[in-house]
Parts: sequence; C-alpha cells; structure tokens
Amino acid sequence: MPVKWTEGNAFELLENGEEFFPAVYESVAAAQRSVLIETFIIFDDRVGRDLLKVLVEAAGRGVQVDVTVDGYGTADLPSAYIDELVAAGVRLHVFDPKPRRFGLRTNLFRRLHRKIVVVDSQVAFVGGINFGADHLIETGPTAKQDYAVRVRGPIVADIEADVLKLLAEGTRERGFWRRLKWRRKRPQERPGGVVAAWVTRDNDEHTNDIEQQYRLGIRAARHRITIANAYFFPGYSLLRDLRSAAQRGVEVILILQGEPDMPAARFAAMMLYDYLLSAGVKIYEYCERPFHGKVATVDGQWATVGSSNLDPLSLALNLEGNVMIEDQEFATCLQERLDDLVENQCRLMERASRPRRRIERVFLGVFVFHFLRRFPAWAGRFPARKPKLTTVDAGLENLHEGKP
Repeated sequence: MPVKWTEGNAFELLENGEEFFPAVYESVAAAQRSVLIETFIIFDDRVGRDLLKVLVEAAGRGVQVDVTVDGYGTADLPSAYIDELVAAGVRLHVFDPKPRRFGLRTNLFRRLHRKIVVVDSQVAFVGGINFGADHLIETGPTAKQDYAVRVRGPIVADIEADVLKLLAEGTRERGFWRRLKWRRKRPQERPGGVVAAWVTRDNDEHTNDIEQQYRLGIRAARHRITIANAYFFPGYSLLRDLRSAAQRGVEVILILQGEPDMPAARFAAMMLYDYLLSAGVKIYEYCERPFHGKVATVDGQWATVGSSNLDPLSLALNLEGNVMIEDQEFATCLQERLDDLVENQCRLMERASRPRRRIERVFLGVFVFHFLRRFPAWAGRFPARKPKLTTVDAGLENLHEGKP
C-alpha cells in the first residue's frame, strides 16, 4: 500500500532516557482525555515505577489510559505492579500472551516491538526506547544508546489510528472502532512545516513498507547516507543498494554495535563487513556502551527514527513503526548527533587482511546471502496469526498465562 505523507508536522529529537522519559511523563501528567502506550518492555525499576505513578495519577483524574505490552518482552512484570495499574482503572493489554514451557518463554517470533505514546490525540512519541533504567546513561556501562522523537501535527492522527486499530482487532471491542472513527474526523493542529509519514511493518498489508522506504532513501542518495542500527542483518537487496550507493560516489556510513548486549548480533553483522567494505562502505562500531538506536539520515534532507532494526526479526516478523521525515533542520540535528558518536565513541573497521580469514568470510558470506535472500519466504511459514490481545484484570499469573 502507498505511504501517506502529511504536511504541517513538528519533530523534536530525544536522545536516551534522560531526554525521553521526562518528556513523556510531562505529557502524561498534563493529559486531559486519553493516553495510549505501546511498548515492548516495561521493567519494574525506577523508570517503570515513575511510569506507573504518572499513569495511575492520570487514570485517577478520569483520563482513559490504555497500555499495551508485548507478551514476550514484558513477561516478568510483578503482580503488585499490574494490580496497582488495574485498580486505578488503567486498561493493560498483553500482545500474544503465552504460558511458559519448563520455565522458559517460547513465543519468540512475531513480537509487538513498537514503542509509541499518544496523549490527547495531540502529541506522540516514537522511537526505540523501552521503559527501563537501562536506557539511562547514568546507570553505567551497560546503559543503551538510543533515540526517539516527540511529534506534533497531523501525523499524530495516523499514529493514534494505528494503535487504536490494533486494540480494536485484538480485543474485538467496538468502543475502539468508535474512538478511531472519531479521531479521524477531528481537525488536526499544524504546528510546523515538516513533511512526514508514519510507516509500519505488520504481517498483513504492510509486510515490507519500512524496508522499502529505507531502500528508496538509499537509492535516491547523492552525497551521504548514515545508518545507525542496533541489529544489522538485512536482506540481500538492501545490502546491494548500499554497495551500489558507495560505488557511485555516495559516502555510506554504518554505525553498528561494538559492545553489544547480544554478542550474536555483532557476530552476524560482521559476516557482512567484507562485502560492504570492499565497495567503499564505511563501518564504525560504537564502543562506549550497547547501541540500541534505529535511525538514519540521507543527504541532510531525509531521516527516520523508530523501532525497526535492520534484521530478519524486524523486517520479516515483528510489528514495527518508524516515522519518515523530510526536513533539513531535523535531519541535520540527527546527523550532528551521529557525527559526534563517530568522532568520539566509535572505531573504524577495516577489511580482513589475513588470507585464510578472508577465505573463511567468503564462504560465510555466500551462506549468509543465500539465507538472507530466502528468509522472508521462510518466515512467511511461521504462523501468521491475527493480533491477539488479552486485557489483564489483575495478577502476575494472568499476565503469564494470558487469562482475562
């Protein structure tokens, strides 16, 4: 389906939890009608408890609050936390809740990986930041480097409609459809001049929209591409586009994990290094802390911020959401932040020099490329179930076992 672009939007870049959490809490604290949250993870730490506090207070003054969490990512939320939310009137929904098998979570694929907050249909937050203290740099060397945006303008209606659609389909409640239709009819404020689009990936009508927007941006680039992505293992077509861009003289910069929270992610990405480096792509590994961002810029004019990694899970299985932004001021702001990482906290990767190592990587590369070419087709064989949400009444047992 074609991507819908809207004019009259305004964006503010938020880096790490230090900027993101206070902005979200401030908006929720000022909410008068509604708060919608989708997130992969809520932890019961100081960040999660701050979120709990503002949500309970909002519900207590009559605001309708809906929180949707992923059944895999947020499987360990304590019973006391859930009970306090529900007792205050917050509606807590769990995406694809599953019971544990032998104490292990088994619902690995097709996750709700989006991170969205919408308040009073007027302001939205989108990015890659979960509600946990590990997104606060002050917590130390394991804190994650990440990005989000605060959004105002007509695009907020598109973001909100997507959240309400998931709730309506998952819970089969007519009330969400009524809210969706009402929101669509509301006139939208136009606080800025930015052209932007809300782009999602799902397992129905939008199976590759985010990847296609990346590829369009890469193919249109004339001067510079910067992609900063936590889990980099894209399909062959996107890799080929990056090589082609570098070979026609575009400066192509990748910022990837050097100190990953999941070592397998760096191992997989490194299989692709020689293939990209040989075409002139510059690869930098961020070495200060784990990198969790999912952002990119092209020619200082186009940018994206969102939840989608460039790996098989995000590109072929999960529910994801990114904003695509055509604005020089915003793209320049994001580019400056990324340039600072490159200059001060990254190391430049070089092509393998040992002959044996290069031969091994050639064979690995052949295997990886064949795998990547075919993964979307194979992934399609996973159960493509419709979104299933369970609204939790109370208790840890209900969250784990998906009981109403």
